[in-house]
Amino acid sequence: MSLQFSISATDGNARRATLSLPHGRVETPVFMPVGTAATVKAVPQHLLEDLDAQIILANTYHLCLRPGHELIRRMGGLHKFMSWPRPILTDSGGFQVFSLAQMRKVTPDGVQFRSHLDGSLHNFTPEHSMDVQMALGADIIMAFDECTEYPATRERARQSLDLTHAWAARSAAHVRANAHTVPWHQELNASQSLFGIVQGATYADLRRESAETLVALDLPGYAIGGLAVGEPREQTREMIARTLEFLPKDKPRYLMGVGYPEEIVEYAAMGVDMMDCVLPTRSARHGLLFTSAGRMNIKNLKYAEDQQPIDPACPCLVCRRYTRAYLRHLFAAGEPLAAILGSLHNLAAYLDLMHSVRDAISLGTLSGLVAKVRARELDAAAAEA
Repeated sequence: MSLQFSISATDGNARRATLSLPHGRVETPVFMPVGTAATVKAVPQHLLEDLDAQIILANTYHLCLRPGHELIRRMGGLHKFMSWPRPILTDSGGFQVFSLAQMRKVTPDGVQFRSHLDGSLHNFTPEHSMDVQMALGADIIMAFDECTEYPATRERARQSLDLTHAWAARSAAHVRANAHTVPWHQELNASQSLFGIVQGATYADLRRESAETLVALDLPGYAIGGLAVGEPREQTREMIARTLEFLPKDKPRYLMGVGYPEEIVEYAAMGVDMMDCVLPTRSARHGLLFTSAGRMNIKNLKYAEDQQPIDPACPCLVCRRYTRAYLRHLFAAGEPLAAILGSLHNLAAYLDLMHSVRDAISLGTLSGLVAKVRARELDAAAAEA
């Protein structure tokens, strides 16, 4: 078995589906917590399971540099290494290399860059990215791509797109030739699923070309990359819509690197099946918490003697036990527990929101949920200002 995708309900463009993978089933639309270095920051794996995180994301670039993909291979693959029995998706490392603009050199063969850890020189080619991801053994792996900065000229976007398409074809060929090297391949009688990444910056015709080129490779799924990198949200929305038109309706569609609650419900309504972002945990580490009434900055003085939970409507273990006053104290005191409890709550809020999205699709009420979330976030932002 590799990947199976079965749609059970629709509401407009939105789809509720089951994504069956070697390490378990994932109900979509799904939000994937980001575990960059084989850990979702401040949250242990057993609590991720308690939160019902169905699938998490880890990163090829970071794990290749530390502790090294060959070490993880010797440990039996990433699932065993980090004691996570559920599905994992690994990013190709392309976005991380993109972020090292002053430390990299891009050629048709791949990318040469210096490690952000120690300055050592490394080469990432499509083949090497696939080798690393096969050593890690994730259920879903991503084709090596180049993420274009914003703003980008059309010439720059065109050049980058040609590289991404060539690298996707090389990634696919390498995976097909070397699938047997995956640690759990024989144990589970399963295989990894390679997703292509649509690029094209903010040019709708290039997005269409990219989607059509990658669809011709007949991959198990497709991602939309290169967005949420500084462009206005209206442009993000337009590029997503223009890309989804040309992606297969019978395969999973993954939007990379988003976003705030009002964004993820809207993108699910547009037909996106999978999303990921560091936002819930990163925001939590800075005191920004997400609730059923919108976002709140727990560091505000008004919470210093507030005996309510973060969110009275939230059933998570943090809201069942701790008060806003205590959370504010932890942040003011610089206690590590602040990040732990904040991250647990924010992830619970995001994952519960996706439960609501899936239920709304089944009931045909998703448009109402989208409007409700959008309104509450605007009201909360105004109240916190």
